[in-house]
Amino acid sequence: MPAAPLLSLLPRLRRWALALLVVAGSASLPALAQGSEPAELAVHPATAQVDGHNLQRNGAGIRYKAIFKVYSAALYLEKPAASLEAIGQLTGPKRITVSMLRSINAAELGTLFAHGMEDNMDKQQFSKLIPGVVRMSEVFNRHKELKAGDRFTLDWLPGKGMVISVNGKPEPAEFTEPEFYQAMLGIWLGPKPADRGLKQALLAAAP
Repeated sequence: MPAAPLLSLLPRLRRWALALLVVAGSASLPALAQGSEPAELAVHPATAQVDGHNLQRNGAGIRYKAIFKVYSAALYLEKPAASLEAIGQLTGPKRITVSMLRSINAAELGTLFAHGMEDNMDKQQFSKLIPGVVRMSEVFNRHKELKAGDRFTLDWLPGKGMVISVNGKPEPAEFTEPEFYQAMLGIWLGPKPADRGLKQALLAAAP
């Protein structure tokens, strides 16, 4: 075909190309909107029903160990809170949910939690919670291993105490002290958190 007719087709070809780009771009927008949150966090819904109360997700994030993703976690409260102290002042139910992203020895995780509690509170206060720490360790020891996809929740139920549930099944161990639940939250939200990025993410909803 002579060059002149080809040149005359260029404006039309440009319009067709532009139209295809617009269609492709508009088709991808819903996918971008749906994918705005990482899949690891999408397992934590915006709300949670705890003891008959509808709690809002205060924040969610991923716990990293070096470059590896260990688990994702989400914090649910009756209203937004910006600190561990503010959470302690809330009188309603509370929940923290952990979803494993890799397999880990459950007993080792329980030990890490115990160290995390100790690192974020006064030694004398921690000594008073040792019986509860032992019961918590026994819960994780029974499960041997937590695999990718396993989930557990730590619920604070006013008038009842803390309930640990693993894959939806409540554990029989009792944790009635509010101080114990606050110490558990300190693992992630205390002055020496397990992961500072995760701490910031869990408090993201606070003004």
